[in-house]
Amino acid sequence: MSAGQSMHPDLQNPEEAPEFLLAALDQAIDAIVIIDCNNNITHFNAAAELMWGYPRDEILGRNVNCLVPAQIQAHHNGYIEANRTTGVNRIVGTSREVKITRKDGSEIWGALSMSRVALGNEITYMGFVRDVTAEVRSREALALHSLVSSKTTRMVLVTDHDRRIAYANDAFFRMFGYSASETIGALPSELLAGKYTDQATLERLRRQIELGNDVEDEILAYTKTGNAVWISAAISAVTDDKGKLKNIVMLLTDITESRQLHSLQRDVLEALALEMPIRDVFDLLCRRVEIIAPDVVSSVLQITAAGLIRPLAGPNLPAGYGEALDGVAIGPEVGSCGAAAALGVPVLARDIATDPRWLPYNEMPLAGGLRACWSSPIKAKDGRVIGTFAFYFRESRAPGRWHQKIVDACVHLGALAIEREESRNQIARLAYHDMLTGLPNRARLLELTEQAIRDCPADQHIALMFIDLDHFKDVNDTLGHSVGDELLVGVTQRLMGQTRSGDFLSRLGGDEFILMLSDCDAEGAATIARRITDVLAVPMRLGGHTVQVSASMGISVYPDNATDINSLMKFADAAMYKAKQAGRSTHRVFSVDMNVMAEQRLAYVTALRNAVAQGHLKLHYQPQISTDGGALYGVEALARWHDPVLGEVSPSKFIPLAEECGLIEQIGVWSMREACRQIALWRNAGVDVPCVSVNLSPLNFHNAKLATVVADVLRDSGLPPEALMLEITEGVILDENSAAIQTMDAIRKLGVGLSLDDFGTGYSSLSRLAHLPIGELKIDRSLMNRIEVDDSAQAIITAVVRVGQSLKMIVVAEGVETEDQRRLLMQLGCDVVQGFLYAPAMAPADFERWLVAHCARQACTLLREVGRALSAAPPPETTPARVTAGKPGQ
Repeated sequence: MSAGQSMHPDLQNPEEAPEFLLAALDQAIDAIVIIDCNNNITHFNAAAELMWGYPRDEILGRNVNCLVPAQIQAHHNGYIEANRTTGVNRIVGTSREVKITRKDGSEIWGALSMSRVALGNEITYMGFVRDVTAEVRSREALALHSLVSSKTTRMVLVTDHDRRIAYANDAFFRMFGYSASETIGALPSELLAGKYTDQATLERLRRQIELGNDVEDEILAYTKTGNAVWISAAISAVTDDKGKLKNIVMLLTDITESRQLHSLQRDVLEALALEMPIRDVFDLLCRRVEIIAPDVVSSVLQITAAGLIRPLAGPNLPAGYGEALDGVAIGPEVGSCGAAAALGVPVLARDIATDPRWLPYNEMPLAGGLRACWSSPIKAKDGRVIGTFAFYFRESRAPGRWHQKIVDACVHLGALAIEREESRNQIARLAYHDMLTGLPNRARLLELTEQAIRDCPADQHIALMFIDLDHFKDVNDTLGHSVGDELLVGVTQRLMGQTRSGDFLSRLGGDEFILMLSDCDAEGAATIARRITDVLAVPMRLGGHTVQVSASMGISVYPDNATDINSLMKFADAAMYKAKQAGRSTHRVFSVDMNVMAEQRLAYVTALRNAVAQGHLKLHYQPQISTDGGALYGVEALARWHDPVLGEVSPSKFIPLAEECGLIEQIGVWSMREACRQIALWRNAGVDVPCVSVNLSPLNFHNAKLATVVADVLRDSGLPPEALMLEITEGVILDENSAAIQTMDAIRKLGVGLSLDDFGTGYSSLSRLAHLPIGELKIDRSLMNRIEVDDSAQAIITAVVRVGQSLKMIVVAEGVETEDQRRLLMQLGCDVVQGFLYAPAMAPADFERWLVAHCARQACTLLREVGRALSAAPPPETTPARVTAGKPGQ
């Protein structure tokens, strides 16, 4: 029925309408709503119930406003009335989309058309509504998609089933320069592929699309004007229900900048991996940067630890500009680079001509056409500024976004390269230099000396001076290794003061130095050696101590003594030992007979190492006798060495040798273990030895684990701690902060005794001695030789005895050889004596026999004394007999 037509006469009264017509309206798929002249709802079919969500019982008879959106309810009746009275056809005969609010509050869209029905003098309306929610939302989605596609910075291409472009967005047109007419209908490859586009990549993408796969890859494309552009293409195939291709959707992203930076990073990292020199690496970096940013001139500076500028690269800077910067100190007013390095932040000078930081330095860059400079600090991982990377511009300006991206990448690459260079230099220092003194080490010494020998003219000499500090181990052992290190640094400075141009000083390790003297013969080297002796004689103040320093020096000469570095070092070493034998603090020039001595020494060192390793050393035991009664006080264990080839080697020879070659600490622990084992064997066999004394090196006491070792030895042997006495030298106790004191305390807490050996020959502090855990003083044998004839020796011994008595210590005298010496020591109050008067040091079996004989002699002496006492006593009937017990062992 057309809008505005009257209904069939049979239908003029809805109440008289045939039932079939109402039933038909009720079954219609569109919602139908009929209103009367009062705008009340008279018909609401089933489709309307579904659309609005109301049952018809709630709607019939109500004003139609209940079905319209709230925002137009106030005006809706007015719209209908205007149509009734004027006949102006604004709502009838048209179709429009309206928003419908359902009973549950949800909203849908409907397409509304109205029919105007005249029933007599009354006008009614019939509304037909079709649900178009899906169409509206689809249309809105398409509109949003179109908006996104047109406004996104990513390029969008959509092809039809023939793979020709059906759609392209504005970003594509802007990027590639084509118009819509040039683009629509073209194949993508026709527009984008060029001379260097990888055809294999395109073919791979085609195959994946044919398989229905989504693919993504990087492609070199070309604009309309022929400029190369790297794009990242994400491609998806759209198929119909039968799997047939309908469209291809391509999202394209310009990655030219990131690709250029990636290429730059790859090439620089490859240069680093190939170990290219650092200047070549940065020259490559600057040249590549200036290709991708042709509006800049770049430079790289390294900043030294002293804060000085060291130019590394600037291939297009004005000639001589880099050299002018070399060695300039950084600072907040030193151009852009000096300020960036000093402040640790990027510094921009928009106009070099007027920037105050540039005023002293702007002449050369301005002459080269450079107007602005932007410099960024290059920082190490620890935050140090180690360099700068700078952009110079030919006009007064600030950097752009692309410049910032380049700088971010280059600063990182610069840090890698400079830190790698620092690491390489550090490795070189470790490989060729001594870390304590900074001097060349043995490896570098060999290189430099070999080169000097090769370059030495035929009429010149080269002298090699082997310098070994005297008594350096005593400083380490008594004052600690930190003071020893200070001493080595101080000696290095004094030795360097005696070198000439062309000479070089090297530290081999420990307290050994080599001084190579160019164009110097034996006489000239001897003159320098005497100067070294003089400068070392001045005492050094180290760690609160005044230390006397001297050195023994040996000299060998090229080509007089040898023509190769190894022989020259060997001969200088032999001469140095000759200087030590001559009393130290002097020098000797190599002679042929010294080589024989050096070879002998090497033979002894080798044999001693074998003896220690194979257990060929033995212990002998010298008895210690109480002066009050002659009882056995204990024994001292003394190392002995008999070599199958060298024969019997004196301790005075092999003990110093053991100290020099690093075996003395090992020998000390072995001696303690072997002595305790032997005492335990004797005690188990009924041989009563009260105590054994073992000599240890100061090195043993600087070992923090010594107390643990002593405890292990006692546990293994089964001896009580009082059966062991450890002898130390005065040097161990000189440094009150020494770790040796802590070790001594730990040993004393175990119950093990400590004896101070050779007391009276050094310079022990008596106040410190009183606070140390020492229970025994030993008088050095050198005093015994003069006790009967030298009043000063007797005075010293008397003083030692008095010190021991006042501190409640046992005093032991070594080297007692005569009865007069023993008697005098006993009169002075000395507690114990040992020496040839009683017995030398003996092998265990010999000591057992001696002990049996000594005990027998003691018994005979005791019987004689008892006999004399009885014969002199009064008769029994007048005076009771009384026997007084003496000290144990009397």
